[in-house]
Amino acid sequence: MKIPIARPSLGKPEAAAAAEAVLSGWVTQGPRVEQFEKDFASYAGAEHACAVSSCTTALHLALIAVGVKPGDVVITVSHSFIATANSVRYCMAEPVFVDIDSCTFNMSPESLERCLRRDCIPRGGSLYYKKVSKVAAIMPVHQMGMPADMRSILAIARRYGIPVVEDAACAIGSEIAIKGGSARERIGRPHGDVACFSFHPRKILTTGDGGMLTTCSAKHDRLFRLLRQHGMSVSDRKRHIAAKVSFESYLMTGYNYRMTDIQAAVGIEQLKRIDVMIAGRRRLASVYEKELSDVPWLRLPTEPAYCRTNYQSYPVTVLKGAPRSRDSLMQRLLDRGVSTRRGIMNAHQEAPYRAHREDLKMSERARDSVILLPVFHGLKEVEIRKIAEIIKDA
Repeated sequence: MKIPIARPSLGKPEAAAAAEAVLSGWVTQGPRVEQFEKDFASYAGAEHACAVSSCTTALHLALIAVGVKPGDVVITVSHSFIATANSVRYCMAEPVFVDIDSCTFNMSPESLERCLRRDCIPRGGSLYYKKVSKVAAIMPVHQMGMPADMRSILAIARRYGIPVVEDAACAIGSEIAIKGGSARERIGRPHGDVACFSFHPRKILTTGDGGMLTTCSAKHDRLFRLLRQHGMSVSDRKRHIAAKVSFESYLMTGYNYRMTDIQAAVGIEQLKRIDVMIAGRRRLASVYEKELSDVPWLRLPTEPAYCRTNYQSYPVTVLKGAPRSRDSLMQRLLDRGVSTRRGIMNAHQEAPYRAHREDLKMSERARDSVILLPVFHGLKEVEIRKIAEIIKDA
């Protein structure tokens, strides 16, 4: 019995929806993209949702919209897939990395505050990093679906007058109590200026690939729609259904960041059962907790009081005194047919960002001590028990 790290939950409804899109004759960005956007905005509680080709392109457009320009810096975390840092470079800006909280694997508000206070100075109504580069945005990541401490991060950002873009690639359906009460709101409302989601196959909701931006700003949404389609004033779809001949103009240098109707058709069907899939993951997480809670050399994920995670991933930390190293335990699991992954990468430990010298001890420790265990819709409890037995027998 082989157990993969993840498996997309796709079935006959998605196949039928994709086939219908193919047979309709309209396969690029069109009516199904528009419907998917409406459905997603409603689910997240956002006023606007704009579909694009990936979360990376979503982050790029979000940073442009909040005013990131060449020569600026964006404060974010290294402890994320490299696309987070790359999206900053797409703007010809530079990321500045702050460290993470060791329990949530998300941006540490204390590390953020320290960077802004210690390394930045105010000038002309803005904040400048190392006296040179304007701090144009803060970009926290809701890592592995676990929401960042947005209440603290937003308070800091507002005090310094800096916009916030949420990298919510993994966080569809995760919830946060932003005002300190018991009522929660879904990630993507958004709580910063813009939130960006991924529909890669490793994510809970997949369209093969793709992304979504959510915002409460009509101005931002209009800009996203211009930029994703070459800066075109009138979309192909609107010209196609118009009763009178119309011609488009090109208002700015844009990009080809569109989602196709085939992808959106799949996304519409996936969204109909997203809550069922998340509930299933939470149930699997409870089984892992039951089976592994008595292993003294493992630290299991825990939810802070302010949030509810979707368990897009299930990370366990191998502590000091474990009978095997993290890597040896991963190999043992693989030898027994169980696929795992290492902890989330750090951009500053990869070639393009090695010049960054920030103190990121927690990020480095997390990368080297965490194992991501299998979790996906359809994983069986008996399979989790098998995984637990292999770990306990290490």
